[in-house]
Amino acid sequence: MKRRQFIYGSAMLGVSLSIPKFLKASSGMFESIKGRSVYKILNTDKTKVGTLPILRAFAGDHLDHVSPYVLFDEFGPVVVNPKSQPLRVDAHPHAGIIPTTYFLSGSGHHKDSLNYDFQIGKGDFMMFSSGKGAIHMEETGKSLYDDGGIYHGFQIWLNMPAKYKFTDPATFVHKQDKVGSIDEKNYSAKVVLGELFGAKSKIELLSPAFYYHINMKQDCRLDIPTNPVHNAFVYVIKGSIEVEGRRQVNAGQVVLYQRGESLLNLYSKEEADLLVLGGQPLNEPVFSYGPFVMNTEAEIQKCMQDYQSGKMGNPDLVNAK
Repeated sequence: MKRRQFIYGSAMLGVSLSIPKFLKASSGMFESIKGRSVYKILNTDKTKVGTLPILRAFAGDHLDHVSPYVLFDEFGPVVVNPKSQPLRVDAHPHAGIIPTTYFLSGSGHHKDSLNYDFQIGKGDFMMFSSGKGAIHMEETGKSLYDDGGIYHGFQIWLNMPAKYKFTDPATFVHKQDKVGSIDEKNYSAKVVLGELFGAKSKIELLSPAFYYHINMKQDCRLDIPTNPVHNAFVYVIKGSIEVEGRRQVNAGQVVLYQRGESLLNLYSKEEADLLVLGGQPLNEPVFSYGPFVMNTEAEIQKCMQDYQSGKMGNPDLVNAK
């Protein structure tokens, strides 16, 4: 693959708006409890990265409401047959961001220019802290190749504050013992980042952010507390939920919230699976070009030059079996 090919092919794409559906049946919300107002409900776009099918919720847009996150992809769910050709994204660079990967099912293989080469699986949380630039390759993992199964998870990019953009890159894989856990009668939650109802993640961050994986049971109401000056958004993985204004949000949709209040008021008539994310907005200029996210155009040019000159690593070596 030519060095420039992936950069052009992976430029950030936008998303389309959906018209919220208003619930006609009786509502499970308590109108007396004041929570955040909904800003917009977005649909995902179907696309591919490499040979991997994804749903893209946002990519470089809506930053006033999603920062410190900048891109949100759900990969799969897709059935992988035993001994089939791996679904793969060839070696490509990143700089200025932290692509995070979280598996709901299946396994993945990560290899990078930092000499990491490993398998990751269900419940694992990987952070590729790209800093001044590095290259990685991603594909379905060995256990899926051997036995087949469902490949399903998320790659979500955390933006790096300006003062960390040119730090040395690093790769981290956090196992489930680093993740907070909640198990209640009407819901369960994994606190991947941040803190929720006393359960706390042990994963350190460059700026405040939260990342919750929540399963709501039938007839469940949750009021998720957040810092009123931080951003917050919710993505529905499975089922549907009711949010502020008696609006219904279905699987594959993301609801963005206004700042100013603390609580995210959520209700599920039937079981629903969702991600709740957000954090402190960085409030810094964003210049992006494909997999590079920086603060100035000059920094983007430097990233491109560093990649072309080989300073981020050799993609042929990363791609090699």
